[in-house]
Amino acid sequence: MEEARHGYSPLAGDDEDAEAIRGATGDGDDVKLRLLGYKPQLKRDLSVVSNFAVSFSIVSVVTGVTTLFGTGLQFGGPATMVYGWPVAGAFTLAVGLAMAEICSAYPTSGGLYFWSARLCAHRRWGPFAAWLTGWFNIVGQWAVTTSVDYSLAQLIQVIILLGTGGKNGGGYLASKYVVIAFHAAILLSHAVINSLPITVLSFFGQFAAAWNMLGVFVLMVAVPAVATERASAEFVFTHFNTDNGAGIRSNLYIFVLGLLMSQYTLTGYDASAHMTEETKNADKNGPIGIISAIGISILVGWGYILGITFAVKDIPYLLSPDNDAGGYAIAEVFYLAFKSRYGSGAGGIVCLGIVAVAIYFCGMSSVTSNSRMAYAFSRDGAMPFSSVWHKVNKQEVPINAVWLSVSVALCMALPSLGSLVAFQAMVSIATIGLYISYALPILFRVTLARKHFSPGPFNLGRYGVLVGGVAVLWVATITVLFSLPVTYPVTKDTLNYTPVAVGGLFFLVLSSWVLSARHWFKGPVTNLDG
Repeated sequence: MEEARHGYSPLAGDDEDAEAIRGATGDGDDVKLRLLGYKPQLKRDLSVVSNFAVSFSIVSVVTGVTTLFGTGLQFGGPATMVYGWPVAGAFTLAVGLAMAEICSAYPTSGGLYFWSARLCAHRRWGPFAAWLTGWFNIVGQWAVTTSVDYSLAQLIQVIILLGTGGKNGGGYLASKYVVIAFHAAILLSHAVINSLPITVLSFFGQFAAAWNMLGVFVLMVAVPAVATERASAEFVFTHFNTDNGAGIRSNLYIFVLGLLMSQYTLTGYDASAHMTEETKNADKNGPIGIISAIGISILVGWGYILGITFAVKDIPYLLSPDNDAGGYAIAEVFYLAFKSRYGSGAGGIVCLGIVAVAIYFCGMSSVTSNSRMAYAFSRDGAMPFSSVWHKVNKQEVPINAVWLSVSVALCMALPSLGSLVAFQAMVSIATIGLYISYALPILFRVTLARKHFSPGPFNLGRYGVLVGGVAVLWVATITVLFSLPVTYPVTKDTLNYTPVAVGGLFFLVLSSWVLSARHWFKGPVTNLDG
């Protein structure tokens, strides 16, 4: 067949090989995987709940909303967060639905890059599509792990600061070197946990999902309940903060920049796709994991935003670097709420501990997803030293890929020692780079593969192309919006380096393709004979 000559394995129903493979095993998931060109190597022990738990823990509304709550307050305040969240959520759901439909057709650990290869196969653009999508996805995932674990290191710094008296009470403020040491220790622990068998990891994943769910409800009720002064409903639902200190006067511009909090939070749900080779009934449960992680996150995240915002009063003070939390807005909200009621902010520090545990599990699940993508990408020879990264140990865990993922995440955090601007530029790939990798296979599905795409059990029917088109347009929109300057006048210290970082990644990926990879990378290659 034409596809076979270019390194692609046969699709289900394409030829008589399908029947031979089908007769080789009685397990439906393994049959499907063999039809996609791979022999089962990972232990298939995850249920639909476990699959959902991984994505839900990475999306982690407690992590995203907490770490970027200050951004939401600065750019638009309550109105941007309350109304921006469902706007970003609705479009994110469109992206998730389009991804889930493709995931159902191609349930492999490679996820998005495998999808791009298959959807472009009939035009012979599959290898290039896989190369582009795969590198944006894996670098985006590394950036997510970096940003999540570094955010946890910063939060630990704030907890220590408040626990020792706060900035105005002589509290200890850790240096950037101590913060990077925290970051390294967190990554090390995540590597150790992810080296355990998938059954143990599944338990941690489900516990993480439960912690995130319960944590949201505890915080959204406890914090405004103990605050002696609460914001009015009018403030929460109508107040639009234009005093951002960034020289921006356009309300629409301010609202757009405030959406970053929502969109940064609602990422990482592709983990359900990367875990499909370890999930039972993967062509159904993988898509369910994606959609349920997004849908439930939208609901509980909106509740969390509403609950915490009712405890917000003085926005300029919360954002001031001179407050007890050193300008970490949501930490100051928690601290002041309990201090006003009990004369001590200890309860607020406990609430920050709940957040810290949620962020820790978010980073843990992110490493899980990273390692499966690295395993699959190297299985197809796309990475340097691929033969090393796709090895699995006796517990059927891609152990080398796990340690690679945390090592890269540590290296990506090192620029923070020299410049936070450089670090923020690097982790900006976590949102934009990752979403570009989401949009590429969807774009191919609604264009090149529109007529020959064969859907799996989960499909959108006649609405597949429409939903996919909306998803692609939304990703194109946020790519432009989040590349805009966030402070005026623009200087080297205030420039938004997102387009530089993402453009640099695109240049490197494209250059490596033109100069080298086009001669040897053939896209997903079957290992049924190996």
